[in-house]
Amino acid sequence: MNSRRSWLIFYVGSFAYLSAVLQRSSLGIAGVAATERFGGSAALLSSLAVVQLAVYAAAQIPVGVLIDRYGARVLIITGTSLMVLGQITLAFAPDISVAVIGRILVGAGDAALFISMIRLISSWFTGRIVPQLSQWLGNIGQLGQVLSAVPLAWVLHTWGWTTTFLSAASVAVVALVVVIVVVRDQPDRASIENRPNSWRSALVQLKHSFKRPGTQLGFWSHYVTQSSGTVFTLLWGFPFMVYGLGYDPSLAAAMLMVLVGAGMICGPILGILTARFPLRRSNIVLGVVTMMGTAWAAVLLWPGEPPFWLMVLLLIALGVGGPGSLIGFDFARTFNPQRNHGSANGVVNVGGFTASFVMVYLIGLLLDLQESWRVAGGAESDLYSLSSFRVAFSVQFLVVGIGVVFLLRARTRTRTKLSRDEGLEVAPLWVAVARAWRRRQRPE
Repeated sequence: MNSRRSWLIFYVGSFAYLSAVLQRSSLGIAGVAATERFGGSAALLSSLAVVQLAVYAAAQIPVGVLIDRYGARVLIITGTSLMVLGQITLAFAPDISVAVIGRILVGAGDAALFISMIRLISSWFTGRIVPQLSQWLGNIGQLGQVLSAVPLAWVLHTWGWTTTFLSAASVAVVALVVVIVVVRDQPDRASIENRPNSWRSALVQLKHSFKRPGTQLGFWSHYVTQSSGTVFTLLWGFPFMVYGLGYDPSLAAAMLMVLVGAGMICGPILGILTARFPLRRSNIVLGVVTMMGTAWAAVLLWPGEPPFWLMVLLLIALGVGGPGSLIGFDFARTFNPQRNHGSANGVVNVGGFTASFVMVYLIGLLLDLQESWRVAGGAESDLYSLSSFRVAFSVQFLVVGIGVVFLLRARTRTRTKLSRDEGLEVAPLWVAVARAWRRRQRPE
């Protein structure tokens, strides 16, 4: 554990995850090109992203069970292979129906990568470094977002649609080769022998994982923190900045790097805080959600076009949401035995992507509804107007707000279980802060 071999597997697996993020986010910079290539409405365009996210979310629990049954290595190899096929299909897609098939393959392949890597980290490392490595995994993966925002956008502008998606697929091919050569599931065979030996026992483990309040707390933590940034980077952020705010496409693509940079800076900090204050992880999650909600409210309520500095602050807040969502996997790790980590992580990862595909679709639907009302009233067509985006993006408050309610309920049940099983009482944050203040003021 924590050996040189452990670090080699971490780096190679992280590169595979970086490749997966590149494949996932490649459509984000191609939204305008997709409209020109396939035509159609905002809702039709959103279907490309929605189907990818829906497949990703639907595959999480089956993938988690498969990880517990067959190991992370098999799932990483299978997932990367599917993404290669998906990107090649999208590169040559003559119409929207074939493009959807390509994104289905990408979503199915992408579904296997992250939770497989979380399983590898817990298998090859031990101690307080584990939550920090989860954050670093997220950071390294987000470099795939950088690759899609800058060089891939340049390839799209220079050589067009087909070359762009073939270039992205080539990165996945390299990742596939190095994973086959380097990655192994465990440092010894003891854990392999503890895998469930039948589908029945694997499904029983899934049932136990799902029923644990700590797993549910991880699900809702991921739901409320990850979704808004994913919606912005995967599809609607680029059209919003280009058409709604009038930014140059190259500037809009570069702006997405602010989100990535914020995540890379804040991720290690959140990892340290998670390890240092394990009983306050839900408070960290709620703090991240509050920050994102405040930033979105400021942008959407700003009279006229929001200033550039405010958009930068929004992207920073959304960037913090990415590493904030990884706290959900730390709940799954600490409230489940290691043999259940695959299925527990699968349950958690469903959260954010369920919220994401719901919001992606609703935003597209609201944009189309406003466009139809505008045209019916005799006004000029303006599908991606700033006013339309204000209304459409507001749906996030409803979707995330529902998640916050369920998060608080899951936290209450988790703390009740801790008190009953371990005699550990977790006081409200303000009480803990007051006690700490009184201790500091007490004379020596």
